[in-house]
Amino acid sequence: MMGRVWSWRTISLILSTLSSINAPMINPFKSLRPLAWFAAASLLGHFSIHAGVEAVVADMKSAAEHFLNALNEEERQVATFEFDDAQRTDWHFIPKERKGLIWNQMSGEKKTLAHALLASGLSTRGYIQSTTIMTLEKILQDMEGPNRRFPRDPELYHVSIFGTPSTSQTWGWSIEGHHLSLNFTIAHGKAISATPHFMGTNPALVKEGPRKGLQVLADEENLARALLHSLKPAQLKKALIGNKAPGDIFTAAEQTVSPLENKGIAASDLNWHQKESLLEIIETYLHHVRPELADQELESIDRAGIENIQFAWMGGKEVGDAHYYRIQGPTFLLEYDNIQNGANHVHAVWRDFKNDFGRDLLKWHYQNVAH
Repeated sequence: MMGRVWSWRTISLILSTLSSINAPMINPFKSLRPLAWFAAASLLGHFSIHAGVEAVVADMKSAAEHFLNALNEEERQVATFEFDDAQRTDWHFIPKERKGLIWNQMSGEKKTLAHALLASGLSTRGYIQSTTIMTLEKILQDMEGPNRRFPRDPELYHVSIFGTPSTSQTWGWSIEGHHLSLNFTIAHGKAISATPHFMGTNPALVKEGPRKGLQVLADEENLARALLHSLKPAQLKKALIGNKAPGDIFTAAEQTVSPLENKGIAASDLNWHQKESLLEIIETYLHHVRPELADQELESIDRAGIENIQFAWMGGKEVGDAHYYRIQGPTFLLEYDNIQNGANHVHAVWRDFKNDFGRDLLKWHYQNVAH
């Protein structure tokens, strides 16, 4: 047991399994359920947890300051906003007019520093996915030709910083453009909200040309379909909530979201391996961001109860079919659709019901910290 690394998924599965046993035995985890992440450490052995959120804050502050210091006064005015500016929560994932400093208006050094800011909030995989999504605009440009409806430019992405970068005060930043919206709120230098978090791809799968076979969000699609195919008929009847996929994700680009209709199959109705698959999908989304931030969110999901998470699917079940799925828990929502352009156009979003744009963090701060 010494030296073994226990993942959040393994610990959560053990806890949820023990809590579902109806035997006359003492469950040492039950009374510690709100602190499951830490209690399991002492009871199960050694495992690794990234608790360095403050280190992430420091990295973000440094990256934001270096970026801003490289800008001239005019560029700085375009890139910066007051923290409470309405622009901070005015997010979207479609091609549209936006505020903020545009990548294609920066010199080479400034673009590099913008990339450093982007990387400060993301995992290696999340950074690669984000920058690859940007490059899909060139493929769309070639596919749509000169009479295209929207401008397609891999550098038509906007950088915005809200408030003053700090390790002790509240501020935020976003990078946004077509099919990419990354929003980070830093509350009092102690906690970070990473939602709304949106990634999309068009084409979802590149079918021709030198990049044939590229599928940026492959795991987000394939893991969910594998879970669907693992369900027994009675389970599938619960999970499949519609034979036709909707037109898009239900929450669109709303600034705040509430839980969607309580439909789908609950984690409590899944076997061990199916639960593991469900949790792997959740981890795949949350690990777009830095592991320190992902672990913070996984703790929150765990405290709210793994058994309360639901998985729902709409549309076709096979590769190439238009489809939609969602994973919803008491605190969060993941939505995914692949419907448009012959089911080769993906929208995927991670939302937090209380803490999008740091609302819950900011509320707690104002209620508990002297001003």
